[in-house]
Amino acid sequence: MSTNGKLFVVGFGPGNFEHITKRAVEALQESDYIIGYKTYVELIQGLLTDQTIISTGMTEEVSRAQEAVKQAELGKKVAVISSGDAGVYGMAGLVYEVLIEKGWKEETGVGIEVIPGISAINSCASLLGAPVMHDSCTISLSDHLTPWDLIAKRVEAAAMADFVIALYNPRSGRRTRQIVETQKILLRYRSPDTPVGLVKSAYRDRQDIVITNLKDMLNHDIGMLTTVIIGNSSTFLYDDKIITPRGYQRKYTLNSEKQTLKPHQRLQKEAEPWALDQEAGSMQESFTESPGGVGLLTKAPEKKLASFEMAMEALSRVKGQTVQQSIKPIVQQKMESVFELAVSPGVANKQFTPKQMMTLAEVVGEKGTMEYTPNHKIILKIPTTDPENITWKLQSANFLLSPIGDVLTLKACDFCDGEKTESIPYADEIQRVLGGMKLPKELNIGFNGCGMACYSAVMDDIGIVFRKGKFDLFLGAKPVGRTAHPGQPVAEGIDPEQLVALITDIVEEYKQNAHPNERLFKYFKRAKKIQSYSYQDIAPKIHIEPAPCED
Repeated sequence: MSTNGKLFVVGFGPGNFEHITKRAVEALQESDYIIGYKTYVELIQGLLTDQTIISTGMTEEVSRAQEAVKQAELGKKVAVISSGDAGVYGMAGLVYEVLIEKGWKEETGVGIEVIPGISAINSCASLLGAPVMHDSCTISLSDHLTPWDLIAKRVEAAAMADFVIALYNPRSGRRTRQIVETQKILLRYRSPDTPVGLVKSAYRDRQDIVITNLKDMLNHDIGMLTTVIIGNSSTFLYDDKIITPRGYQRKYTLNSEKQTLKPHQRLQKEAEPWALDQEAGSMQESFTESPGGVGLLTKAPEKKLASFEMAMEALSRVKGQTVQQSIKPIVQQKMESVFELAVSPGVANKQFTPKQMMTLAEVVGEKGTMEYTPNHKIILKIPTTDPENITWKLQSANFLLSPIGDVLTLKACDFCDGEKTESIPYADEIQRVLGGMKLPKELNIGFNGCGMACYSAVMDDIGIVFRKGKFDLFLGAKPVGRTAHPGQPVAEGIDPEQLVALITDIVEEYKQNAHPNERLFKYFKRAKKIQSYSYQDIAPKIHIEPAPCED
């Protein structure tokens, strides 16, 4: 692993240049590569010069982290950017996870520096007044990586404990029920009039601030760019500002000219009987004041035993031996995650058996989902604490299991219900060698067992057609969109014994050289050549107006 490169994980704050740290600016300008979410790259564009920029979409954080580590290992200085603070729902943790997976050690691996930024809870609070002046927590309502049931438990725990709560990612176009459920949970523990602040795009051009309350908060626009700050039981409104007391009313009177206790006296246990007091240790140091007004450091009395501790001490003396106290953690449940995978009857086999369908119903249960795809695979999403057991049950039912996401998928025909068997061993071997391989973007290999190509192999990223005892090869299809086109025919009559090695070389080249989120047809167009095959533009020549999703 190269040690010449370096990773900067940069939190650039809310987005306004006035709120980005000097060190963050230095790291950006020192870097060879800038890697980040498209919107974030646009926010810092004015700070960049001639750096290479790699930007990807909303849910592609893992591919960004992998690309950053890859370039750093090649000796480049790479800045991975996050808005707010990179260590708060940002990229810092993912970058470390990728490094750890590769066996990284700080002494011998690439250098890494995490540069802090102003997180949304801080920037948004500053615009609302002083809502986060006491114990607080942040909770992301996005269930993209965390099951909703676990998020709901955290919301309820925070509501019960009277935390000031900052909600990140409260709502998106597809994810709307979570903020509604959150409000219902909070209303079980807090007054409907609890102050709530809604801040959208803090310190950016489209900044919007709404002061409301818990019962009316859903009457206002809340989206992915909104941070929701919910007060605790002592939070109040004053002149359109949300204020959470720090608790000093019990220490001194804010509007009095003279404090009843001197500063060192206010910090003693006797002046704050409500404080938790870190109960470790039997002797604590405290100040007392001599008649002459000089503060003396003295020993406080030993801490008195609580009733349970006294009982344990008595039991120890009776038994003549130390009785060990069993302390159980508060959180004892296993962490439930959503296990996602694809299953199929096999490469050539397209027929599910009754036993397989019964197994699917058993492992998916009431909470999971099954989605049938045109590729004769079923995508499973199963909330579970034991994915190994699910895997074992599916394999016992003779399913072929595959990962989903940015991986290689083989899409073979049914070989005329298994009658044309000559090319099946080569499809099986491609699945064995390459199936499920992690790639910069999802890649489909279409495999047809005869020249009819009725399973549309030529419309996949790599198309393979068996004809007259040999194979024809197609590369770079654009499978979707109004400018969709088949793959470019690059070779005919490939010897069967050369096929698997050739496809492996093509896939390995794409894996090593493509940018994150770059489909094979885009890579082929950019690189101009894959192996010995030169790119030719076969896209439609007429002008076609781009069509956004809403159209």
